[in-house]
This record gives sequence, C-alpha cells and structure tokens, in this order.
Amino acid sequence: MTEKVVVHNLKKSFHHLDVLKGIDLTVAEGEVVCVIGPSGGGKSTFLRCLNRLEDATEGQIFVDGYEITDKKVNINKVRQNIGMVFQSFNLFAHLSVKKNIMLAPVDLKLMRKEEAEKKAMELLDRVGLADKANAFPHQLSGGQQQRVAIARALAMNPDVMLFDEPTSALDPEMVGEVLSVMKELAEGGMTMIVVTHEMGFARDVADRVILVADGVIAEQGTPEQIFEHPQVKRTQDFLAAVL
Repeated sequence: MTEKVVVHNLKKSFHHLDVLKGIDLTVAEGEVVCVIGPSGGGKSTFLRCLNRLEDATEGQIFVDGYEITDKKVNINKVRQNIGMVFQSFNLFAHLSVKKNIMLAPVDLKLMRKEEAEKKAMELLDRVGLADKANAFPHQLSGGQQQRVAIARALAMNPDVMLFDEPTSALDPEMVGEVLSVMKELAEGGMTMIVVTHEMGFARDVADRVILVADGVIAEQGTPEQIFEHPQVKRTQDFLAAVL
C-alpha cells in the first residue's frame, strides 16, 4: 500500500478557538475518503490544511512523502500534485472556459501553449463540456462551472484531489452531473478526499467514511459500517439528523 497522505496529530486554532484538536489519518493511493459531519466540526479547515491554505498550529502532514507542514518545503511545487475544488467555482470571469483550464500549466511553464490547449480539450471532453470551450463562465450553469473547475484542477495532473463540498452551492438538479464526474475519477483510481453532505455519494463511492465532529475524527469505517452500524453516539445522532 502506497501512502499518499499522512496526517499526524493535526491541530488548528484560530485565536483561542481550537477547530482541530488532533487528527490522525493515512490515505492510500487510489483510496476515496469521504469526510462527513456537522457544520462547524472542522471538516473544511482540515481539508484546507492538507494543501496549506491554512497553516497547521501543530502536527505534521505528508503528501507524496513531502512534509508540507515543514516551513522549508517548496509548497508551490508540492501543490502542483494536489488538485482542489471548492464550493464556489473560482473561475476567472474574463477568460474562456478553455483558457481557465490552460492558465496554470502554461503560467507555471509545465506545458507549452499548444500542449495545454490539447489537454484542456481532452479534459473538457472528459467532463462532458467540449462544446463549451470558448464560452465564458457567466454563460454556464452552476453545475457546468463546477465541472470546469474540476477539469481545471485535473489540468495539473494531480496525484491527489481534494473536494470541499463541491455540490453545496448548486441547485439540486445540477448536483448529479458533478457527482458523476467525481464518481468517474474515483473509478479511474484517483486518490480523493471529499468533504460532502451527499450521503448517497459517500455510501456509493467512498472506500472509507470519516465523521469529523468537534475537531476530531469521531468514527471511521467502510460506508457500510458507518451508515448501517455506527458505533459512536455522535455518529448515530448526526446520521439520524441527515438521513
């Protein structure tokens, strides 16, 4: 088993508020981990620490063997291997869909323009939006914009994909189109850590489900263990409220 992401005793405080109180987690290559739990429990903060959008207060995080919590690490280099998709799509409004996807690989000199354009078209095809290459973000639905955001993250050929509630800003009828792209990625062997409210997705796609509440992992296990036989009262209460 190749370890892709290793987290040791991760703690994060904002001023005097302890948001993460000691999280330990190892994610294997090709594993899909869904993170569920109540709002304010620390799920998004945890995810943001994994590519150092938030600096850990304490603990260590390793991605592909690099310790990203080490102040001396070249975080921009490590981040090239970590794709991230947010709740809001964060697309550049003044750029076409295709140019949004080409931007980072060309700017970082990872690809020549022609190469990046070819890759962008392949990715748009993969997310079912090849016909929207020259459209601008405002001409797309929310679901389409989020699929472009996924394609943009994939343009860097990441080893690990992080998703922070990628469907929470979408109208209900658009959720399925984004989840189906994510499902396809999972089936293709992508290592994924997904913070989600979509319990059906977690049940169907995750190898492991983790319940984060009050800044700690309250319980983890296979989807069947968590959804059918939760052992911990915190998990039982949460699932009773959302299912």
